[in-house]
Amino acid sequence: MKKLISLLAIISIFLLAACGSGEESANETSGNSEAGEETYKVGATQIVEHPSLDEAYRGFQDALADAGLEVEYDFQSAQNDQNNVKPISDGFVADNVDLIFANSTPSALGALQATSEIPIVFTSVTDAVDAGLVPSMEEAGENITGVVDLHPEQIDATVEFIDKHFPDANVGMIYNAGEQNSVNQVESVKAAAEDTSLSIEERTVANSAEVQQAATTLVEDADVFYIITDNTVVSALDSVVGVANDQDIPLIVGEPDSLAKGGFATFGIDYHTIGYRTGEMAADILTGEKEPGEIPAEYPPEIQLFINKAGAEEQGVEWKEEWDESAEIVETE
Repeated sequence: MKKLISLLAIISIFLLAACGSGEESANETSGNSEAGEETYKVGATQIVEHPSLDEAYRGFQDALADAGLEVEYDFQSAQNDQNNVKPISDGFVADNVDLIFANSTPSALGALQATSEIPIVFTSVTDAVDAGLVPSMEEAGENITGVVDLHPEQIDATVEFIDKHFPDANVGMIYNAGEQNSVNQVESVKAAAEDTSLSIEERTVANSAEVQQAATTLVEDADVFYIITDNTVVSALDSVVGVANDQDIPLIVGEPDSLAKGGFATFGIDYHTIGYRTGEMAADILTGEKEPGEIPAEYPPEIQLFINKAGAEEQGVEWKEEWDESAEIVETE
């Protein structure tokens, strides 16, 4: 009898221990679930990898990190091939990502064509309205918003700078006519140049391999090169810099990262800043504080004159003392 009582007591102890262990495990699991942070899945894509777009992507990531969000990124570059844009966006939709970060006009268009439900934030887009991404800069799309990379005064300021310091110049432009943002910029440059002493010479390319030849053919017709934020040309900018340096042709570029590659001057923006602002929009959307349609698209906050002194010297530009005061000096990488 004593043995039976002892055996029952031992069994009771084990049962109590097991129940206690189970409750503790359940409490730990519940506690971890309550304390744990949600992980968001973001599909990130850009048409090609080059410094400006890469810096915008870093700014986007920094903003989400500063917001304290846990994010799993699926980054995919289209490698400057329009045929890759749709499959990338379709893949994000199939994976049911929480949000798409579209870094360039082609990437944003591809994302919008792929989904009307998953939130999309864009940047490095030149004209979001003309591209059909948003109805206006005061009204976002149903599931899309973002920050453009062209300040309203940027092209006018650049054309005015060229006209002031290189009067009567033929301005040579190289761009991919298949990039709508580039076509829009060229048309804006032409409009801005109408009341100046400048004339515009154009060359179009279909891919980065054609850029050097286009620059070479412009030498006889151009006094100044003006390379806008065309993804195809910027990805092969070294070849344009080489021609400009060899022929003493001042090279005006569309953003500071191209300036650091050897350009002479730009009225540019900070791509990290516009990427960061886009990330702030994304944080509000992911956390449910706002819907994409409640956040109007935005322009960059400001522009600044940047000049590369080494680039100026390489391209035979006579230095003006006023630039020491008015410009931020950038060094060649």
